[in-house]
Amino acid sequence: MAGSTFGTVFRVTTWGESHGKGVGAVVDGCPAGLWLSEEDIQRYLDRRKPGQNRYTTKRSEADRVQILSGVFEGRTTGTPISLFVPNEDQRSKDYGNLKDVYRPGHADLGFDKKYGFRDYRGGGRSSGRETIGRVAAGAIAAKVLEELGIRILAYTCAVGPVSCSPGNFDEAHLAQSRLNMPDPEAEKRAEAYLEECMRKGDSSGGMVECIVDGMPAGIGEPVFDKLDAMLGQAIFSIGAVKGVEIGDGFMAAAALGSENNDQYACTVPEPSVQEDVQKDTDLCHGTQQGRHGTEECVLPEGVYKKTNHAGGILGGISDGSRIRIRAAFKPTPSISLPQQALGRDGKLRSLEIKGRHDPLIAPRAAVVVECMTAITILDLMMRNTGARIEFLRESYRR
Repeated sequence: MAGSTFGTVFRVTTWGESHGKGVGAVVDGCPAGLWLSEEDIQRYLDRRKPGQNRYTTKRSEADRVQILSGVFEGRTTGTPISLFVPNEDQRSKDYGNLKDVYRPGHADLGFDKKYGFRDYRGGGRSSGRETIGRVAAGAIAAKVLEELGIRILAYTCAVGPVSCSPGNFDEAHLAQSRLNMPDPEAEKRAEAYLEECMRKGDSSGGMVECIVDGMPAGIGEPVFDKLDAMLGQAIFSIGAVKGVEIGDGFMAAAALGSENNDQYACTVPEPSVQEDVQKDTDLCHGTQQGRHGTEECVLPEGVYKKTNHAGGILGGISDGSRIRIRAAFKPTPSISLPQQALGRDGKLRSLEIKGRHDPLIAPRAAVVVECMTAITILDLMMRNTGARIEFLRESYRR
């Protein structure tokens, strides 16, 4: 199978299947000398592990990571870092009735037509457990970026028809939120909506927003490897993602140039204006108001942008503003309602899917979006060291 490696300098290869002995990743290109422990990685894995509340699959996995190589006396050595997470709670028998059936909304048919067979036990490489390797690797990338003053945060900004309000953002609430939503009021409505979905045996789609603070200008390549293009590839590679937006995204298609252009200014706004800006843009952008709010961003040499409709990226290169990304996740396709499925024999049949499945993907997927964003940005920043002769002089000056 090709296509399990992502990145050019900071390279990540994930491996393993949902019902195999375990899953993991190999990270190559991580700089030597980074202080790194299993707990640094575990904090991220704990955010995506199953069985945390009634809105996640009941599969009980500790998801404890083991660093097998690449770290000596607490610091990275510059050699490949191998990461392993064992599978401990497989119930392969739950999938026995799916051996010869293509499930609606799943990759079963395409996988079978490509390879001539498939691992029907939870989807194999198509399972959400593949993202464990991404999160483990992304935790390392995020720690490197922290050394550079870059912070990345992702959260659920919409569940079905329920969106977070720009005026109710509470980052501290994320630590106790069962849906990984920063708006306590919206979360109550989202939980009521999910309860109704679950009562019917159905599932819901959701939206994840990711913000990047401290991003320097000048990162990204201007043609094929644009920063937004690489972010799009990285996030679209996450299972169940059906749409990715940068900045205003699709809303820009309905805007005028005079509305969409981010104009520059040379004066710092009054504190009251800054406060209004924070309320309107540092939050979930699930509503039209939030997605078209203004944002004042500091640029080099005291220059400011009045707005940030571009989401921090222009011409495929970061402009020094906050980067804003949103990923749309489709509803979990494994539902208990009767559905019409296709057998490998070409006959249609009724199917009720058993097993343990999330009624909503977005809350556990937010950290995956966050980690793929970190991997993408770090890789492009490392590639950028050769963009100018002074960068090389600075790196190799004795």
